[in-house]
This record gives sequence, C-alpha cells and structure tokens, in this order.
Amino acid sequence: MENILISQVKEANILELQKIGKQTFLESFGSDDSTSDMENYLAEKFSVEQLKKELNNSESFFYLLEIENEIIGYLKVNTGEAQTEDRHIESLEIERIYILSNYQGKKMGQLLFDKAIEIAKKQRINNIWLGVWEKNDRAIRFYKKNGLVEFDKHKFKFGEDEPINLMMELKLS
Repeated sequence: MENILISQVKEANILELQKIGKQTFLESFGSDDSTSDMENYLAEKFSVEQLKKELNNSESFFYLLEIENEIIGYLKVNTGEAQTEDRHIESLEIERIYILSNYQGKKMGQLLFDKAIEIAKKQRINNIWLGVWEKNDRAIRFYKKNGLVEFDKHKFKFGEDEPINLMMELKLS
C-alpha cells in the first residue's frame, strides 16, 4: 500500500504550499484563461505574503496531501468569518481542493473531501459549502456524487473575466 499522508500546513511549509497551489491551479485552468490574467492571479493569490496571511487566520486551514513523500494536492477550508461568502457562521467552506492532474481520478480528491467532512464534524458544523466553476464538469460530478446540491450562483473575479461559480452545499445532519 502506498504511503499516504494528509498534514496541516505550517508556516515552515509555505513554499511547498505555494508550489503545489500554483501548479495545480495552472493545470486546472491554464488553458482557459489569458496569460496575463493567470500570471496576475497566481502572483496575487499565491504570494508568500498572501499565503502567510491566510495561514495565520485562525479560521482558515490548509492541508497537504502526500504520496510517498511527494506533495500531490492540497485542501483549504474556512470557518466563521474567514468564509469567502456571507454564509451562516456555523458553516464550513471548502475553498480549494486541488490535485495534480496525474493523480486525478485515483480517489485522491476523495481523501481531501473526507478530511473536510472530518474537520466539520470535529467542530460540530452541520453545513459544508463550496463554489465550483460552472464549466468544471468533472468537479461538479464529484461533488454531486458526494451529496452536494446547487443552491446559488455567483461571479468570480478573474482579471477582466467574471466566470460563474455554482454554489453547492451538503447538510451533514
């Protein structure tokens, strides 16, 4: 059996988080967006300063997924005021689940999704929600398979574009 580890990111891991964050975002969306928008987004959202700010927020949590000591993906969840939308304070937002393309379709995303469920249950949170790009059919199928249902839509600012995200949620009890 492969050696699989999910560990919470600490500031000492910030460069690893930055690398996997940029790499997985680029793999996921690089072919769909202009080069300057992508470069600007990566520079802003994955700068060391921005990641430190997010890591130091007591209501945001990052987790790295490793197989055989290789980081292949990560999870970011938000609670309370750290959520990116005005949601019920008793909700948990899955802001990011990203897996390297070579590992997609191999149940790795499921491991991170299950980690988010575990976090919610430990914190006695009964509602999980997320936003997913409306053209990301694979992710939408994954979330529906896990019981999430669409409840709204919103625009996501990406450079000059404003793609639509589907808002999906799962009630745990």
